Amino acid sequence: MSIAAAHWLARRPPKRRRRAISLDITPAVPAGRQLIQSYGDGRFRIAGEIYRGSVIVSGDETRLWPVLNAAEINFDNLSPIDAGILVIGCGPVFLAPPVDLRAELKAEGIVLEWMDTGAACRTFNVLLTEERSAWAALIAVD
Repeated sequence: MSIAAAHWLARRPPKRRRRAISLDITPAVPAGRQLIQSYGDGRFRIAGEIYRGSVIVSGDETRLWPVLNAAEINFDNLSPIDAGILVIGCGPVFLAPPVDLRAELKAEGIVLEWMDTGAACRTFNVLLTEERSAWAALIAVD
């Protein structure tokens, strides 16, 4: 090692050990709120409960929904929903919503947000933490 390199190493500040930081990023929601914790394998875990199959979720309740694919979604099997925003998870991939469904919901004052089920779960959780008036209708995915 040259004298210049040795001199540089001697002047270099010592390496500092970095401590790992642990942050809890779980959204703060009041007890009893229907936070979607996981989805897949044909089921959902919502507020600590397991639901097998498709579900309709509000901030206060979750119920099974007898819909297996996006083609089965209609205004009648979504009733009664009294939300400002309805997030529909149409399955594992995005498919266009039925044209008449958007019009029927709009006539009731409900805004439709249509997306794949994974995106719908995440979107609903954000709306829930913001205390927004929202429901989610979610088709179970594998």
